[in-house]
Amino acid sequence: MKTKPPRLADVAKAADVSTATASMALNDTGGTRIGAGTRERVRAAAADLGYRPNRVASGLRTRRTHTLGFVGDDVATTPFSGQMIRGAHDAAREAGFMLLIVDTSGEAAETGEAVAALQERQIEGILLATMYHQVVKAPKAIATTPCVLLNARTPDGSASSVVPDERGGTLGLLAELTGAGHTRIGHITTTEDVEARAIRLATWRERVEANGLHSDDLLVEIDQATTRPAHAAALRLLDRPDRPTAVFCFNDRVAMGVYRAAAQLGLRIPEALSVVSYDDQELIAPELQPALISAALPHYEMGRWSVLELLRRLDNPEAATVQHLMPCPVVKRESVAPPR
Repeated sequence: MKTKPPRLADVAKAADVSTATASMALNDTGGTRIGAGTRERVRAAAADLGYRPNRVASGLRTRRTHTLGFVGDDVATTPFSGQMIRGAHDAAREAGFMLLIVDTSGEAAETGEAVAALQERQIEGILLATMYHQVVKAPKAIATTPCVLLNARTPDGSASSVVPDERGGTLGLLAELTGAGHTRIGHITTTEDVEARAIRLATWRERVEANGLHSDDLLVEIDQATTRPAHAAALRLLDRPDRPTAVFCFNDRVAMGVYRAAAQLGLRIPEALSVVSYDDQELIAPELQPALISAALPHYEMGRWSVLELLRRLDNPEAATVQHLMPCPVVKRESVAPPR
């Protein structure tokens, strides 16, 4: 025979208090004079009975569901981008909120359907996350539901957002090279139209040309920022008399290609060639020999920040939007040495 779930009245009876007192104790209702001993007694009774509040019914009364929505474009399928979900989940849980996650292909229609489905479930706010750092149009959802963009931003700042500080991370990497004495710094990057590529490339050009060098002579672009095309690109860049003494790579997979090309050409890293990179992927950067200096993408920290900003907007809907740059710390290892 199926046992009925315990009710609030059962908890109140077990704790020897009124139903109203039990409700206020379990919900931490402010402005009430419930002693700490009574509150603990009620919670202990609820735990003993296995009582769980009906959040749906509570939400109907208070218009609070303590539920946030997370819509991403393939974020859940990417190992390091998945850290955004973990950061958001941890921050939401600590605040007593549940995070409902929907992963999409990134198509506008599918994203719109996902947002609508979450709104039908009475979420209080929504996080819109992208796998790559992007500039996007202001989502229609912000008209009716508090919204924060994660790893994306709007051109006009109409929505709160958090993105990696691509420029700051690039400057940190280049400082590792210039601090060691390098001026001829090559760059292997992608031709993909993404914000990360544009910002890192512009920052590198600025620093190289400040040294009186022609950046185009030190630049190689590849269709895909992966190891095989990077290997071929690195051979073209390094197998010449006026080769660079250091290479700044778009990401760690590109750096793997540079390492292979350097070995093929008999260039020891870092004695004959210094290498720095972006992403700090745990299966690549620390495992290369020598271990690679790389700027970490702060996906976990961005996920946490996005939830805290969303909660701030729930408490103060009229608050000004915030566009936050999350630092990309340089993880120092052994891939840089002074040029010969």
